[in-house]
Amino acid sequence: MHRLAADVKVVAAMVAVVAVVATPREMIWPYLVYAALLVSVWSLARIPLRWIAPRMLIEVPFVVLAVLLPFAGAAPYTDVLGMTLSTPGLWAAWGIVAKGTLGVGTSLTLAATMHIRELPGALTRLRVPGMIVTILVLMLRYIDLLVDEASRMRLARVSRGDDPRALWQAGATARGAGALFLRAYERGERVHLAMLSRGYDGAVPTYGSLRPGAAAWLRGLAPALVAVLICVVAWATR
Repeated sequence: MHRLAADVKVVAAMVAVVAVVATPREMIWPYLVYAALLVSVWSLARIPLRWIAPRMLIEVPFVVLAVLLPFAGAAPYTDVLGMTLSTPGLWAAWGIVAKGTLGVGTSLTLAATMHIRELPGALTRLRVPGMIVTILVLMLRYIDLLVDEASRMRLARVSRGDDPRALWQAGATARGAGALFLRAYERGERVHLAMLSRGYDGAVPTYGSLRPGAAAWLRGLAPALVAVLICVVAWATR
């Protein structure tokens, strides 16, 4: 899986996510099969759970939202552990948690098996517009710089006796965010001018531009096609 072409893995991840999203939320067994399939992929790719688990926490805000839905949903209602909860709200919460977890897991699988420098070539071979590829590549390149800049600004505030966590410092926090935006915008202008001076023509240089063969596509898309089959069976037996 690590040696598969990046564009194969991108398409496989997208197809798998679409299949999961399209599955009826009023069912449980398809999502259990999806989860088993995803864990099998992790096992084949030798992706340790200790690498996956902490990164799954990114979906916690959505889980919190899902927990509130059964209390705010409409009729009919059902009793769960002595509480009267909305049945549509329960199914909606289940859909958010199940689909969100599988989607995040699929994205992490893609991140664990693909080097970031392979992404421009993959998107270019998939006929993604050059401007979108450029924006994505520059975002991935400079996000760490922006995080470092924000950390330095915060350190400067703290060293001057400020407390960014205090509620009455919300105005200063907002001004700091505005200053960070201006610095990022100015940096982007400088980078763009530097790119133009070096002959940039709107296309991102690619690495490993060889197109994958039919065998690579079949191997890479196998789990995604299984997910599509599960979705079709779920709709047929709904």
